[in-house]
Amino acid sequence: MVIDLPTTGGLVEAALAVCAGIALAAAAGLRIFVPLLATSVAAHVGRLELAPGAAWLGTTPALAALGVAAALEVGAYLVPALDHALDVIATPLAVLDGVVLSAALFTDLPGYLRWTLAIIAGGGSAGLVQGATAVLRLKTGLITGGMGNPLVALAELAGALVLALLALLAPLVGVVLAVALLLAAFRTAKRVVFGRRAAG
Repeated sequence: MVIDLPTTGGLVEAALAVCAGIALAAAAGLRIFVPLLATSVAAHVGRLELAPGAAWLGTTPALAALGVAAALEVGAYLVPALDHALDVIATPLAVLDGVVLSAALFTDLPGYLRWTLAIIAGGGSAGLVQGATAVLRLKTGLITGGMGNPLVALAELAGALVLALLALLAPLVGVVLAVALLLAAFRTAKRVVFGRRAAG
């Protein structure tokens, strides 16, 4: 059964595609290559239709390359200090990733609306999540001497996997979880940066 994303231009289908795109973009804020890999797998096996310009995501070379990249990214984030270095380049890449992923799913929107929404909603979601988790990871590293960072990395990986799967299988649930994750990330980051009073 093909994932029910817009192929006929219907309003409901377009709304589901937007939800899926935003949820995938938020997942990109947690891990850059995990949602790309999930999207590539779904497209490769014929379970997901992509916008024409994004068809490359479903190719075998893309699937192989994204698999290797995702494995390397996951491993690198488990290494204290290296994770902070990755955050420097991860934020702009996450924004780009969010734009690409969301635009790939907005299959029936007009071109100008597709890219505007992809940049604002997709790139914005990915950048906000990535920025908040980077702050959290930095403060966790300072408090624990880097020992707590692998746990944060594993939590981020789990979040990226769950969000990516929900985006592709249950877009409405995925976008609700993405919004909840974003709010929780900012609340946590605010608390660890400014203290408990700021959390209220």
